[in-house]
Amino acid sequence: MFDKLASVEARYNELGELMSRPDVVSNVALLQQYAREQRELEAVVTAYQEYKQAQRAIDEAQAMLHESDDPELRQLAQEELETQRARLEALEGQIKLLLLPRDPNDSKDVIMEIRQGEGGDEAALFAADLFRMYTRFAELRGWKVDVENAIENGPGGYKEVVFEISGEGAYSMLKYEGGVHRVQRVPATEARGRIHTSTATVAVLPEVEPTEVEIKSEDLRVDVFRSGGHGGQGVNTTDSAVRLVYKGGTPEEIVVTCQDGRSQIKNKEKAMTVLRAKLYAREQEKQDRELSSSRLAQVGTGERAEKIRTYNFPQDRITDHRIGQNFSNLPSVLDGNLDKIIDALVVHDNAERLKASGIG
Repeated sequence: MFDKLASVEARYNELGELMSRPDVVSNVALLQQYAREQRELEAVVTAYQEYKQAQRAIDEAQAMLHESDDPELRQLAQEELETQRARLEALEGQIKLLLLPRDPNDSKDVIMEIRQGEGGDEAALFAADLFRMYTRFAELRGWKVDVENAIENGPGGYKEVVFEISGEGAYSMLKYEGGVHRVQRVPATEARGRIHTSTATVAVLPEVEPTEVEIKSEDLRVDVFRSGGHGGQGVNTTDSAVRLVYKGGTPEEIVVTCQDGRSQIKNKEKAMTVLRAKLYAREQEKQDRELSSSRLAQVGTGERAEKIRTYNFPQDRITDHRIGQNFSNLPSVLDGNLDKIIDALVVHDNAERLKASGIG
C-alpha cells in the first residue's frame, strides 16, 4: 500500500511541475486535464502526508520517552504517543478507502423507477409511499425531482412512477435502493385487523450522456398519443405523450413512456434520457456478469429480484436484509430520513470492498 502511496504522491508533485511549464500553460485543454488529474489525487496525497506527519510525531514521542528522565516530559510524551497512534490508525483506514476504485457513476444524477409488486391496491399504495420517501429525501438535500412518467392505480397509489433526481452525489447515495421492498401492515380497508404483505420494486439507474450510449434510428420506434391521468387540466387535448420502443440486438424490447409534460418534444427528450439509462445499465450488468469472478463485492448491485428491505409497521421496524440490521422510527424514514440506513450500507459496502481488494 505504501509503495502505491509514494507513487501517487510523486505523480501529484509531477503534475504541479507540469502545470507550471509555459508550453502547458498555453495549452488550455492539457492544463485542464492535468488539473483534473491532480484534483482526483489530492485527497489521497493529503491523507498520506498527514499519515507521515503523525508517524514522525510518534517517533519523536518515543525518542523523548527513552531519552528523558523528567516525569512531566515523559507524561507529555506518553499522551502525545497515544494521540498520534489513534490518529495514525484513523488515517490508515481513510487512506485504504481512498485507494479503492471509485464508482464512475457516483457523480451522476439518478433515474428511479418504482413499480407496484404483489399485493394489489396495497402494493400500489406502498409504491406511492416509496416515491414520497425518495422525494422527501431529495428535498431535504436541495436536490431537484422531475417526474418522467406516472401511472396511477386507485386513489393515492401508483402502478408505476419514473422520476429523475438531480443533485451532487445523488447516484452515490441512492444506488443502494435498487431491489424488492416489502411492507407488512394492516390496510385501512382491512376490517379484521389482519397484517397484509405486499411489495414494490425499485430500479436505480445513473443518468448518462447521449455520447455514452449509441441508439440507432432503425432500432427505435416512436409512438405519440394523447396523455391521460397526469398533467392537469387540458392534458388530453394534444398528442403530447411519447412511447419509445427499442428493439436493438436482443429479443426483449425496452419500452419507455413519458406523458407527464404537455410538450411532445420535452416528453421525447425525457423518454430518451430514461432509455439511455436503461441501455447503459443493461450493458453494465452484462459486463458485471462477465467479470463476476474478479468484481469487488458491493451492496448496491440493484438486482430487482432480490428482496432488500422489509418495512414492518406493527413492530415499527425496518430490516435491511443485505446487512442484517434493524432500524426503528419507520414513519420518520418514510418521511425521507434515510441517512442512518444509507450510512450503514455505505460502511458495510466499503468493508466488503476492502476485503475483496486486498488493500492493506
